[in-house]
Amino acid sequence: MINSPFVRKAASVQSVMLQVLLALVPGIAAYVWFFGAGILVQIAIASAAALAGEAAMLAIRGKPKAIFLTDLSAVVTAWLIALTFPPIAPWWLTVTGTLLAVVVVKQLYGGLGQNPFNPAMAAFCLMIVAYPALMSQWPAAGQLDFKTQLDLIFGGLRQVDAITGATPLDALRTALRAAANPDSQVHGLRAAQLMDGPAFGFLGGKGSEWIALGYLVGGLWLIQRKIITWHIPFAFCAALLVTAGLLWGVRPDAFASPVFHLASGGAMLGAFFILTDPVSGATTPRGKLLFAAGAAILTYVIRTFGAYPDGIAFATLLMNILVPIIDMKTQAPVFGHKKD
Repeated sequence: MINSPFVRKAASVQSVMLQVLLALVPGIAAYVWFFGAGILVQIAIASAAALAGEAAMLAIRGKPKAIFLTDLSAVVTAWLIALTFPPIAPWWLTVTGTLLAVVVVKQLYGGLGQNPFNPAMAAFCLMIVAYPALMSQWPAAGQLDFKTQLDLIFGGLRQVDAITGATPLDALRTALRAAANPDSQVHGLRAAQLMDGPAFGFLGGKGSEWIALGYLVGGLWLIQRKIITWHIPFAFCAALLVTAGLLWGVRPDAFASPVFHLASGGAMLGAFFILTDPVSGATTPRGKLLFAAGAAILTYVIRTFGAYPDGIAFATLLMNILVPIIDMKTQAPVFGHKKD
């Protein structure tokens, strides 16, 4: 008979990161099925760049390399960068973004556990501001074979108009704006009626809705494994659905449905894998709810009224800035003391 007290063995960083990588596999498998194996090449490029940048900075800082290079935190960052960058982005763009994430956003702030901003999302924002054209080249599902993808990644001719189209979010936003114009041929049509192009599937973007389902499955597994809690995914999805639902309910001819927003873009990736970053995200239960809800509202505003194809990255960084005050204001009172 084993008597109390019971001491729970702390999970290692490597174990946690490995489970996060495994949880990404269903979404990556759907990505490969619909968009080709080019994403695997991007993941390999980003992983190599992340480990090289981490090793260089550890050497400069005089830190032991083996411990930190094998904890898989840099690899998780690399995978998230690859999954948020266009799958046909040139190799040097992926390398540059990854090195900025690991060297500047992570290591220059002190390494794992010290960075105030999400490294992967910082890389995305920096690259889309510096190279907006390259970061906006997203092929449609099944449009490019693997050889063409390799040619584009490693320096082939980039005939953008011939090989890429608008993302589903961009395509629907443009169509809705046209529908609001009295002189347009599609004037008065609702979002559901406009979703008949090659970029659209049943609920969201063609292919991306299945990728989102893969991330959902992986994310739920992380919750079941107690790697993350339910607070951030639930608050993000609920706030995005409510925000999109309010405007869609008032003007269905001008705004996309809440389900479309949830099934398109990086909503599921953001809810389960990006905003749940334990370092740059909120840590208290109430704080997580506020943090994720704020990110969802910002994501919707940027998607609907902004100029960028998705708002997850900018919303994440903006909410990262607020994390210290969110955590401070949502701390539970110490037992036996009144809350100030």
